[in-house]
Amino acid sequence: MPSLVDRIKRFSRSPQGQKTRARAQRYARDPRTQAKVRGLLARFRGGRRH
Repeated sequence: MPSLVDRIKRFSRSPQGQKTRARAQRYARDPRTQAKVRGLLARFRGGRRH
C-alpha cells in the first residue's frame, strides 16, 4: 500500500493535480484571500480582542 506522501506526489504530477495547483496559486495571489488568511491567523494568534 503506497504511503500518503507517495499518493500526494502521484496526484500532484497528474493533470488534475496540476489544475488544482494552478487554482491554489491563483487563490493565493488574490488580495481578498490574503486578507481572509491574515484575519484567521490574527484570530488564532489572539491578535483581535473583542
